Amino acid sequence: MNDNSDRRNPLHPSRRSETRVVTAGRDPASYHGFVNPPVYHASTVLYPTAEDYVAHRARYQYGRRGTPTTEALEWALQELEGPNCAGVALLPSGLAAISTALLSVVHAGDHLLVSDSAYTPARNFCDKILTRLGVTTTYYDPLIGGAIAELCRPNTRAVYLESPGSLSFEMQDVPAIAQAAHGKGVIVLMDNTWASPLYYRPLDAGVDLVIQAGTKYIGGHSDVMLGTVSANNAALASLKDTVRLSGLCEGPDDVYLGLRGLRTLAVRLDRHYKSGLAVARWLEQRPEVLRVLHPAMDSHLGHAIWKRDFTGACGLFSIVLKPVSQTAVYAFLDALELFGIGASWGGYESLAIPFDCTPTRTATRWAPGGPTVRFHIGLEAVDDLIADLERGFAALAAAARG
Repeated sequence: MNDNSDRRNPLHPSRRSETRVVTAGRDPASYHGFVNPPVYHASTVLYPTAEDYVAHRARYQYGRRGTPTTEALEWALQELEGPNCAGVALLPSGLAAISTALLSVVHAGDHLLVSDSAYTPARNFCDKILTRLGVTTTYYDPLIGGAIAELCRPNTRAVYLESPGSLSFEMQDVPAIAQAAHGKGVIVLMDNTWASPLYYRPLDAGVDLVIQAGTKYIGGHSDVMLGTVSANNAALASLKDTVRLSGLCEGPDDVYLGLRGLRTLAVRLDRHYKSGLAVARWLEQRPEVLRVLHPAMDSHLGHAIWKRDFTGACGLFSIVLKPVSQTAVYAFLDALELFGIGASWGGYESLAIPFDCTPTRTATRWAPGGPTVRFHIGLEAVDDLIADLERGFAALAAAARG
């Protein structure tokens, strides 16, 4: 088995992603031959001598600053992110990963550009925390592409994007945005939770910091809170300093669950992708549905970008229903038995929630033409999910008739 330096610098970049999620970050020889690393519950680390302590001569200095358990996940993710990844930081949640990544790049007086379709809690952090620190935010049309350069000011520090957009699934031209931003000396951050590095590697497209809510597909079982930030060489030092100075760290049991989930990510994501697309195509034929918002479908406005840049999709997408009352929408959702109603996604179970982007849009107008519902397609049999949706549509029709 490779030593630690080999794990930091993968020796087999040609291996397929399905193999890397199984092998990356593993070193059984370092823990007595056991397949998985031990879960280190640690705070104090003892030094051999007083001189070693003063000189910080120790691989592990304090539990908050890393253990063999956290390093195993960091190194595994680093390999998955590709050769442009210089390192990974683990955080207590996806939102903590977003906020920490942003704090690692902005300073008082800076200007930030954020996609109008970004995750609402990310917007709230910009509007309610960064403003207190003297950072101003401008929201931009996610379809802007390279024209984002026109929004850059002398004090613009970073662009934060999410592709596809949260809830509404707009696809952004990430390479064009990155090239335009870098031309202005601006740092680029991206939330890549939807695709994961198995289906898209933003660092290869010029993004500097890549965020994932490991709570979702990395964990995969709706039982862990985890965030990750992957950085290129230019952004890594500031990211690591921000994590260290903020006192942020991920609990060892959550790291272990993240590692365990990572090993089956490829097979789970493939199932989510295929099942999600099958259900989305079925929904597109339903008379109650006005439009399906799924980037992997030919009918999606951003399909060409998805096809150019991505190698797959997950189980998350939305639909626009034809005009119907809120009561009918709720009847549809309440009648579902296999689709839970709840936040988050990426677990083995299917979910469905109503949503409305209107309150959060400032740079674009949200006018989909009818009520909207977001689905996460889990690992259940597609035929069973479709039968459940038929039950829901029957309830919708009954409620619409009054």
